[in-house]
Amino acid sequence: MGFGYYWWANLRWFISTDDAYTQADNSVIAPKVAGYVAKLLVTDNQHVKAGQTLVQIDPHDFQAALDQATADVASATANIANIDAQTVMQQSTIDQARTDITSAQAALVFSQQQNARAQALVQSGTGTVQAAQQAASDLQAKQAALGHSQAALKAATDNLAVLKTQRTQAEATLQHNQAALEQARLNLGYTTITSPIDGAVGDRSVQLGTYVQPGQGLMTIVPMERSIYVVANFKETQIEQMFRGQRVDLSIDTFPGVNFAGKVDSLAPGSGAQFALLPPENATGNFTKIVQRVPVKILIDDAPQDRLAQLRPGLSVEASVDTRTGPPEGERQTLAPPAGSPTPAPRR
Repeated sequence: MGFGYYWWANLRWFISTDDAYTQADNSVIAPKVAGYVAKLLVTDNQHVKAGQTLVQIDPHDFQAALDQATADVASATANIANIDAQTVMQQSTIDQARTDITSAQAALVFSQQQNARAQALVQSGTGTVQAAQQAASDLQAKQAALGHSQAALKAATDNLAVLKTQRTQAEATLQHNQAALEQARLNLGYTTITSPIDGAVGDRSVQLGTYVQPGQGLMTIVPMERSIYVVANFKETQIEQMFRGQRVDLSIDTFPGVNFAGKVDSLAPGSGAQFALLPPENATGNFTKIVQRVPVKILIDDAPQDRLAQLRPGLSVEASVDTRTGPPEGERQTLAPPAGSPTPAPRR
């Protein structure tokens, strides 16, 4: 009789499962550049802080590439400065050519007047033919000199346009070299591999002197303590009354008799079978109905500090959700994860 009342008052509100495990969002450490490991600064199971150096790849080749890229940028910059100096000089040449044209035009006008006077004297009989011929010859020379000055001005102007095109090309070369310099600087920085998060080193495969390739997994940084959460796989018939924020009682097999408190964070967008390597294909004649399980992410809210420090991903958990608790009715819409929240991996 007493147990029946206790069940009616309390136990019937709890939804439980023992298909639950602790998990964490591990960070796989992989290099972005290839090279030999010159320094290995961590060992197995070592606790590390975010930003702490883990591995140092031999930087000599990348330093040489950076030095070469720096020299290429300096060369391209000097080339642009040289073209600018040539442009200034060419502008002076153009100004000089214009002055020469003005001078040639004045000389031509005077020569034309001299030729006209000589021809008039010849016609009146007071001048000599030789003087008239000399005046005509001088006129032709002055016309040729003007044409030469005009051609020199056109050549100088055309050469200025060539210099502008060369400067555009030199600027493009400088931008290319600057990009190469930035890439070389990044590659040199990538030789120092640091931890992105606080955690502990696990699954370390790298050794001192190993040649590593970009994307090759070197080790895993496992977040600890409050970064660990629980993924409980509830039956599809149990999730109807589950909502974000409901209180969860957690019992971890590693710590018998120790109570952990948590809250429901989110529900996976599909059952565990949907994310399996080989999803089931039920459109066959030998179909057998199986109750599916849906992964539910549970955050650990309260735990003894000494036990919290001993938590590890992968531990077996029994989770009991109290359906009497949770957010206000207006917020009880869905257990879909908030925007940007990672989806927990299902465990079967």
